[in-house]
Amino acid sequence: MKSVAFALAAAAAVAHGDVFNVKYVTEAGDVTFEIHEDWAPLGAARFKELVEDGFYDGAAFFRYVPNFVVQWGIAAEPGQNNYTEIKDDKWGVVSNTVGTLVYATSGNDTRTTQLFVNFRNNSFLDKLGFTPFGKVTSGYDVLKDQVYSAYGEKPDQDKIYQEGEEYLAKEFPLITHIQSAWVLDDCEQ
Repeated sequence: MKSVAFALAAAAAVAHGDVFNVKYVTEAGDVTFEIHEDWAPLGAARFKELVEDGFYDGAAFFRYVPNFVVQWGIAAEPGQNNYTEIKDDKWGVVSNTVGTLVYATSGNDTRTTQLFVNFRNNSFLDKLGFTPFGKVTSGYDVLKDQVYSAYGEKPDQDKIYQEGEEYLAKEFPLITHIQSAWVLDDCEQ
């Protein structure tokens, strides 16, 4: 039933080209994203679903590559990492420029919950199927300069999936977390 509702929401988004905003409150500061459903309707609909489900609450920014990306999207509780893969959106609608929000992927039709924000023009990712669906409208400096970056790419993603926050708290105690995320209503924007 959830997948039917997801598909209908994505189809409606294409027809209307809706834009919505999502706010993250993180340990380092607030970040707001503007989501463009017409750029990547399936990706935008999944993101909205994840935010409304509280999936990102407590998640850590587990990968930081200077002058490239910051990445997150593995739940703090291992039992929450059960979302199915979604199909790819059309490639090349918008390029991977500074501040764009994109799903991490390991091949065709493998997007689930992991996201990244580009720290530079990464247009080479366009041809590889990394399709932006939003952009940072405030708090880019939080992601680039305030999120704890010294761990780089050291956190083991498999261990985060298996052990969640327990692993991160023990091995990477200074890692930055998302405290809460929500879709902004009209009066909050």
